[in-house]
Amino acid sequence: MYKNNKRSFGWLRPAALVLLLGSSKLVMAQSSDRLSIEQCYQLAIKQYPLVRQKALIEQSKQYSLSNAAKGYWPQLSINGQASYQSAVTEISLPGLGVPSMNKDQYRVYAEVYQSITDPFLIKQQKELVKANSETEQQKTEVELYQLKERINQLYFGILLIDAQLLQNKILKNDIQAGIDKTNAAIANGIALKSNADNLQAELLKADQRTIELTTGRNGYADMLSQFVGEKITTLSPLQTSISENPTTTINRPELKFFEAQKRFFLVQDKLITAKNIPRVGLFLQAGYGRPGLNPLSNEFSAYYIGGIKMNWNFGGLYTAKKDRALLKTNRQVIDVQKDVFLFNTKLAMTQQNSELEKYQQLIRSDEAIISLREKVKTTAQHQLTFGTISSIDYISYVNAEDQARQQLLFHQVQASLARYTLKTISGHE
Repeated sequence: MYKNNKRSFGWLRPAALVLLLGSSKLVMAQSSDRLSIEQCYQLAIKQYPLVRQKALIEQSKQYSLSNAAKGYWPQLSINGQASYQSAVTEISLPGLGVPSMNKDQYRVYAEVYQSITDPFLIKQQKELVKANSETEQQKTEVELYQLKERINQLYFGILLIDAQLLQNKILKNDIQAGIDKTNAAIANGIALKSNADNLQAELLKADQRTIELTTGRNGYADMLSQFVGEKITTLSPLQTSISENPTTTINRPELKFFEAQKRFFLVQDKLITAKNIPRVGLFLQAGYGRPGLNPLSNEFSAYYIGGIKMNWNFGGLYTAKKDRALLKTNRQVIDVQKDVFLFNTKLAMTQQNSELEKYQQLIRSDEAIISLREKVKTTAQHQLTFGTISSIDYISYVNAEDQARQQLLFHQVQASLARYTLKTISGHE
């Protein structure tokens, strides 16, 4: 998931070289209202369509809990029956005339049943609803967290282009200084006009570079605007990153997702027990029919009957052992997935720490190179004034310093992005 940074930056390059940035040493436009990357994270998560799913999951949970709670209520049923039977019981006693029952019989009755043992089952059903909801919520958090990596790329892309624009402005100032000195040398008759023309062409190339960088910045700003829901223009200053000590702990939302899945399976295990206990409840039945409770009467009559019922379905006991074994296996699968995730995450963190250390060393070397290149350029400026070097030589010295500074920008962004990538991998804000 987290590959070598140099390869992952390929999609960030437009027509010209477009890198990334993030260094506290680079000063952007002076503004107290800077958009930090943490604010971008928050705004992007708030704006992303998937966030609406969290509210829907919560709403679904409340509906399911409400339905499960209704299991505590008494259960009311109304039944009716009309039948005709081929034979009836006949009683024949000497000297006693006992009327025979009619072969057509009718009955309608209502029954109220109040379970005594179901509350335990209902409690586990509600716990299952909560565990399932928590699992879905954590799954959504995992998907939302992946936005951070995309925000990192866009945010640091804008920061680097801002720094490159500033560096290009410095380059133009150096070229313009060379033009001024060359013009003075031309006026004194110690330099050719072609030297000034050559410098003027380099200045136009720097102007083209400004156009390229500005266009690239606008592209990144438009994409970042889509994520955060706020318009980011060429004048929108972003906050540069702050150096932080790398962390070694892992606090990713995937870990909570794994735990939520395991809790879901544990609740299912308890539900197996709840479903297989005997069901006991009170009932009251009231009806009207022929015959009533007196089978010797052929008259329609009302009746009622009440008592206690017990029902025990042994079918669930046949599969309970295997069901529990299956749930245990599922929990073990989650443990394996968690271990694999932690292994890969620690491996990625180790790689990012190595990258960070490498770029920190390169930055120190870049600073030393820039110091030397700047001295050479300054000397060349004086030589240009007296016409002892050509404009081509001067431009080569200016470009050498510019390339050194560009390398510093590249390494600074790599170091800064490595820090934030490390934070994203580890799950720390």
